[in-house]
Order: sequence, then structure tokens, then C-alpha cells
Amino acid sequence: MMTDPIADMLARIRNATTARHETTEVPFSKLKARLAEILKEEGYIADFAVNDEFPKSITIKLKYGRDRSPAIVGIRRRSRPGLRLYVGHSEIPKVRNGLGVAILSTSKGVMTDRA
Repeated sequence: MMTDPIADMLARIRNATTARHETTEVPFSKLKARLAEILKEEGYIADFAVNDEFPKSITIKLKYGRDRSPAIVGIRRRSRPGLRLYVGHSEIPKVRNGLGVAILSTSKGVMTDRA
């Protein structure tokens, strides 16, 4: 049993980009699939696929620049199980002065700070 599966997913992506791997694999959940979908929409990963064979997993194809620099420069989880952060819609933090993306879990589902 994993205490923080989202942090595990982010750590796997961070480690894979540091090691310059083409893909990484994470255990499946609907929340992780939605996070991967948002990362793809925002251009941080090339693609992702859900593997239906048991145990279900998500294969994430990482994105690199021409000089093999990763598309994801910094990835961090702010709200964690031990310290939850709640903000109102007017208090959503800007990531890298608007150049980055904050992914939020809301009552309407998982979305970016712009949405």
C-alpha cells in the first residue's frame, strides 16, 4: 500500500527525465490518468497509454527538446496527505509567473489553474 500515489507518479516522471528515459510506467488510477491527460494537453509529455492487462498501468512517453533537454524542468507536489493546502479561486498561486501550470483538484474535477 502506497501512502501518496500522486507523489510517487511525480517522482517516477522526475527520475525518468533525469535519466533521459523515453518512457516510464506508473500504476493506474483514474486520477493519475487525468493528470497524464492534463500534462499531455499542456505539452509536458508526448503521450500516454493505459495498459489494460492486470495489473493496470499507465505508460507515459516523455518529451524532450532537440538538445535532449526535458520538457518538464521542475515538478513538485504542494498539497500532500500530511499537509493539505486549500485555496479559493482568487488565491490560486501562479507557477513561474504564469509560465508553469498548477493542477488542482476541485469539486468539478481535476483541472489546471487557467481553467
